[in-house]
Amino acid sequence: MAPFFMFFLLKYIMKNKTLKILFFNLNIFLYLSYLQANTLNLSISSSPSRLNPILSSDSASSEIEQWIFNSLLTYDKDGNIKLDLAKSYKFKTKTKLNIKLKQNVLWHDGVEFTADDVIFTYEQIKNKKNVNSILSNYDKVKEVNKIDKYTIEIIYTEPYFKALEIWMVGIIPYHILKNEKNLMTSSFNKHPIGTGAYTLKSFKAGQDIKLYAFKDYFDGKAKINEIHYKYLPDPVTTFLMLKQNKLDIASLMPLQVDRQINEEFRNNYKIIERPSSSYAYLAFNLNNKKFQNIKIRQALSLAINRQELIDILFFGHGKICTGPFLPKSFAFNDKVKPIKQNIKKAKQLLKEAGYDQNNPFTFEIHTNTGGSTRIYAAQILQHQLEKVSVKMKIKVMQWQAFLNTIVHPRNFESLLLAWSLPLMPDARPLWHSQSNKLGAFNFTGYKNKQVDKLIEKASSTINKTKLAKINKQIFKIITDDLAYLFLYIPNSILAVNKNIKNIQPSLTGIMHNQKEWIKE
Repeated sequence: MAPFFMFFLLKYIMKNKTLKILFFNLNIFLYLSYLQANTLNLSISSSPSRLNPILSSDSASSEIEQWIFNSLLTYDKDGNIKLDLAKSYKFKTKTKLNIKLKQNVLWHDGVEFTADDVIFTYEQIKNKKNVNSILSNYDKVKEVNKIDKYTIEIIYTEPYFKALEIWMVGIIPYHILKNEKNLMTSSFNKHPIGTGAYTLKSFKAGQDIKLYAFKDYFDGKAKINEIHYKYLPDPVTTFLMLKQNKLDIASLMPLQVDRQINEEFRNNYKIIERPSSSYAYLAFNLNNKKFQNIKIRQALSLAINRQELIDILFFGHGKICTGPFLPKSFAFNDKVKPIKQNIKKAKQLLKEAGYDQNNPFTFEIHTNTGGSTRIYAAQILQHQLEKVSVKMKIKVMQWQAFLNTIVHPRNFESLLLAWSLPLMPDARPLWHSQSNKLGAFNFTGYKNKQVDKLIEKASSTINKTKLAKINKQIFKIITDDLAYLFLYIPNSILAVNKNIKNIQPSLTGIMHNQKEWIKE
């Protein structure tokens, strides 16, 4: 009887003008509520440069790529290696690795993923026409061979400590890009096709980005249908959007946590705080004669009060960084202690180098917009250095202009920047002398033959205890050389909508199981 009852009820409603309007508005309301409940609202402060996992190096691109592309292997919530596109892997010898691929995995355009895509991705990483920051990871790879449609064999020149980790790079599609003449300028980088849980039609600089759940995702369709990244370059605007419940997840600044959120906010959002996997640093251009005298670098380091930086910038939500590997990693050297401010010693070293109040040491520091904390940090450093009669000029630029005109061409005296580090520490990209080239990240021009030898020794050390010992030596030498002044490690503070269920904070963050999230 129920269908007949509904039929007559709807017929009655359609004849009554007032009820008809109310019924229509109710359906619109319910539909909009459904859409809101099936949309994960996030923010992004800068536009991606290019959405291609083997070419991009900026955090905005990485943020979006995580939804679109898969790798052969990845990390689980505890930082252990787990399978992604790979079905299984096995070392036949210390230098021969076989990986079997999952079958029935589809690219977003419906074409099947195969071994050809893996071989092609590797070849494009090695292609000299493609400038990328990960090439050095594959120096120990002798060859990658296709055994069959779903099996590849990787042969290394020697045992390699990152033999598995290097296959955590996103795989790109052979069938789309095989005839591409220039991958660097390909339209694919704006219209990416991956195998990931979400698809993206395209993006434009300075605009919102929308991703949609891929219905044929090999690991099952994500429970949240849409991810909407709102383009919000100003963190103040991001915070206002949070307070208006227009964002589901966003970072909070310590000032906001300590002074600017109320009980209502805490009722709506869960606050998740943990040490970040990044550190801030002041880097010197060692090809510039100004900084080749280590006494200058020592003096500048001793003039800085790092704890004051943390207290002012983060209200204590952070800790002093002592070197190139993060605390709690197996490469961290706890014998290297935080550098304490020593104004008297700093002045003495400057005087020995020929500088004093009448003849002050001057230099210029470049940093970027998009993160107001870094600009404030530069201003605090400027004030601290004045105490030893050092004159520091600050120049701030938009991120892409900063990279293209300052960082990559090495057109700077010093830089204030930050690095995010992977779970497997690797000194080669930043500290080996061979990484001092276009597209690589030893942009200070740091050279130390002993560090080079230790990095090369580490790369073939698969025993973790021995690897830790080598990395601790590298840590100590680099901190003594002062190519960087290591400054601070901020805490990561997230506000997460309490209506989102199944979130599990972990060593690798909260996104590891996003596919299982439900928004109520």
